[in-house]
Amino acid sequence: MIPAEEHRQRAAAHHQKVRRYTEGFLTRRNAGLKHPVEDFLFTYYSFKPGQLARWHPGAGKVLEGAGGAEQAGWKFYTTVPDGTPSGGATVDLKAFCTERAAMISFAGRLLSQTSARPAQLGCFGLHEWAMVYRSAQHGQRHDQVPLRLGPEGTDEVVESLTIRCSHFDAFRFYTPSAKPLNALQPSRETQMQLEQPGCLHANMDLYKWAYKLSPALGSDLLLECFDLAWRIRELDMRASPYDLQDWGYEPVRIEEPTGRAEYARAQKAFSEQAQALRSRIGEVVAGWGDLTT
Repeated sequence: MIPAEEHRQRAAAHHQKVRRYTEGFLTRRNAGLKHPVEDFLFTYYSFKPGQLARWHPGAGKVLEGAGGAEQAGWKFYTTVPDGTPSGGATVDLKAFCTERAAMISFAGRLLSQTSARPAQLGCFGLHEWAMVYRSAQHGQRHDQVPLRLGPEGTDEVVESLTIRCSHFDAFRFYTPSAKPLNALQPSRETQMQLEQPGCLHANMDLYKWAYKLSPALGSDLLLECFDLAWRIRELDMRASPYDLQDWGYEPVRIEEPTGRAEYARAQKAFSEQAQALRSRIGEVVAGWGDLTT
């Protein structure tokens, strides 16, 4: 049972934390402006800022006095008597697991199998470079931001290093000329076999699985996944071929040995943080037990 006053305080605190991330995006969107780094989590992923700002305690918790309030009408919520005139509101875990059974099963297996693999730390963020390889021929993604080394210099970096991206949702944005250069040819069908915990995009995707498991998964853990994805996105773009210094981002020069070492160190730290979150999500899902079968 979460008392009504505690619920209000925790919901307000969560909203303030989320506002720190969303305020700039919402202001820019209203003005028709874009940010090449900070907008990504709100445009690539389907979870809206308003959804992120809504605090959920997670399955097994009852919000005291919320039975007659807004929360009782939220999707997957149900009312329960809690000794107050308006009753309480709680996540209907059985209904959630019944409707989302396939997604829960897939997410649980993917997170478990990814967690069991060793982290591969030698990709150096070349997936972003492969997305603009031979841009003179294929066109440039994010063409509002210049390439730090120019088109030819970017192509030389791609051709001088081995690309070994294991993440399909990054690989699918490669230019046609770059795809044959990748050591792996990931697909949606091989995602379960190839996803590994060193991959920045697999670790950013913890946010995706967390919000797909919401509201049965609590918002506190969801926001931790979002914050990790936010910080990973910054590294991803600092190590990219784009010149973002006018936006306040110093490059991680992966075309140089010192830059590659810097990237690998940061990648390792993010992998360790992601593994801890991956384990926590897995424990929550495992606790739902037979409801998902």
